[in-house]
Amino acid sequence: MRPNLDVTTLEALFIMSITPFAPSGISLLSDPTKLRLLQMMEEVEDYAIILLDQQGYIQSWNKGAQHIKGYSSEEIIGKNFRTFYSDADVLIDIPGQILEEAALKGSTHREGWRVKKDQTMFWGSVTITALHDPDGAVIGYAKITRDLTERILSERTIQQHAQQIERKNKELEQFVYIASHDLQEPLLNLTNFVELLQYEYGELFDETASMYFEVISQGASRMRNLIRCLLDYSRLGQHVELSQVDTQVLMETVCSDLSVPIKKAGAQIHFQQLPSLVGYATELHQLFQNLLSNAIKFRKPGQCPDIRITAEKTLQGWCFAVSDNGIGIAPEFREKIFLIFQRLHERESYEGNGIGLAHCKKIVEMHGGSIQINSEAGQGSTFLITLPFLSL
Repeated sequence: MRPNLDVTTLEALFIMSITPFAPSGISLLSDPTKLRLLQMMEEVEDYAIILLDQQGYIQSWNKGAQHIKGYSSEEIIGKNFRTFYSDADVLIDIPGQILEEAALKGSTHREGWRVKKDQTMFWGSVTITALHDPDGAVIGYAKITRDLTERILSERTIQQHAQQIERKNKELEQFVYIASHDLQEPLLNLTNFVELLQYEYGELFDETASMYFEVISQGASRMRNLIRCLLDYSRLGQHVELSQVDTQVLMETVCSDLSVPIKKAGAQIHFQQLPSLVGYATELHQLFQNLLSNAIKFRKPGQCPDIRITAEKTLQGWCFAVSDNGIGIAPEFREKIFLIFQRLHERESYEGNGIGLAHCKKIVEMHGGSIQINSEAGQGSTFLITLPFLSL
C-alpha cells in the first residue's frame, strides 16, 4: 500500500531519515526506524523526493521521481536539477534563485511548468528545504515535487469555460437590448400610422375594416409589452448588491403595493414572523409580488383568494412556502410555467404575458436557490422557494 502523506509530513520524515551530506553521498543513520523511513520515502510514487548537494546536483532518486520526471536513477543521479527547467528559466537562473531563497529562508515553495525526460511539460508543485550541519551551514537540500498538471488544466478549463459563459451572456444581453430597441421603432410607426388612418379615413371604413385595424393595434400593443418584458428579463440581476432584508417588512410593502387588486379580489393574505436574511432586496420584492399577483389572478370563479406565506429554517437555507386556494395546475405543466412567455390559459381568461414566473425562477437562481411548485388542477398551488444562507 502506498503511503498517503502530505508534503509537510513527507518533508519531516525524509529529513529525519537522513544525515547531512558527505562528499561521497548520503550516510544513513544506524537507527533501524530511520532506515525504514528512508526506504518508505524511496517507495512513494505520488511525490518525487530527492536530495541535492549545495550546487543542486542530484544525490538520490525515488520511485515517485522516476514516475513523474521519467528518468531512472542511473540516468539522473549526479546531474544538476536545472535539467527539469525550461531553457528560458535556466537563462534567467530560476533554479539558482530557488536555492538561494531556500538557503536564506530555510525552505521555499514554487509552482510552475517543469520538463520531463521526453521534453513534455508538467505543472510541478515544488518544496525545497535547506539542510544544515551542526554549525548552521547549508550543506544540501531536500526537494519534494508533486505533479499537479491535471489540477491546473482542470482549473484553466473551468476558468476558460466561465469566461466563455460570461462573454456569451454579455453578447446575449447586447443582442436582446439592441433587438428590442430596433423592434420597437417599426412597431411604433405601425401603431402611429394605424391611428392616423383611423383618424383621417375612419369614416370611409366599414365595420369589418375597423375590426381589422383594431386587431392590428392590439397585436402591436401586445408586441410592445412582450419586448418590454424581454428587456426587463435581460436586465434582471444587473448592478445588484446584497443587503439585509427583513422579509416580514418586505411582505407588508408588497401587500401595500398590491392593495388595489387585493381589495378588488377580496383576497386574504396571511403571514407572520417572516425572517430577516441576506439577499437582493429589489429582486426579492419582485419575487414575492409576482407570486402574490399570480395567486390573486388565478383564482377560482366566485371564490376569494386565500394566500398564506410561511418560512422554515432548514439545512439548505430559508424555505418559503406561498400557498393559495386557486385553480392550480396539472402536474405535466409544473416545469413549463417557469419558462419565459409560456402561458397555460387563453388571454381572454387570464391576462398577462407569461413572464412573471420566469422572473421568479431567475431571481431565486441569482441567490443560488431553487423554486418548485406542488399543485393539482383545481386544488390550489404551493410554491416552495429555498434561499441559501448568504453573507455580506
